[in-house]
Amino acid sequence: MSRVTIKDKTFETSMTEADIKARVRELAQQMSRDLEGKNPLFLAVLNGAFIFAADLMREMTIPCEISFVKLASYQGTTSTGAIKEIIGINEDLAGRTVVIVEDIVESGLTMKRMIEQIGTRNPASVKVCTLFFKPERLKENLTLDYVAFSIPNDFILGYGLDYDQQGRGLKDLYTLVK
Repeated sequence: MSRVTIKDKTFETSMTEADIKARVRELAQQMSRDLEGKNPLFLAVLNGAFIFAADLMREMTIPCEISFVKLASYQGTTSTGAIKEIIGINEDLAGRTVVIVEDIVESGLTMKRMIEQIGTRNPASVKVCTLFFKPERLKENLTLDYVAFSIPNDFILGYGLDYDQQGRGLKDLYTLVK
């Protein structure tokens, strides 16, 4: 296991890029089967999901589209609980199959807000795809249609996830050393 220091914190490798990409490939295969004939619109949540979304899209075998939305609720290593929309959805979602692509679902507050906002635009269906899920942190009643990894309640970074905007470019996943 390797260690990295980002700002004032030390992190240790907890999952390799190869393991992540293998699971993303499996998820894309499942989604391609489930969503065949629907031309889904993937809405990737910035900033954290951009690497996951890119890898997922490259593995999809059906026609699909992608766009981006930015919602923020983090500051440092903790959620502020206040969700602020920064960049909105510009596409017409009426009658579309929409797949929200998120880096991590913890409390579910951000995801609940996204699902509510998308629902006002009359999509045919809304699916949720997350790279990481922390089941013990969930506060909202949500259906997560596609979960790559369920993980413990540790602070993680790498593969798009950050600590105070740093560490997103790390290829592996790292967990905070306590």
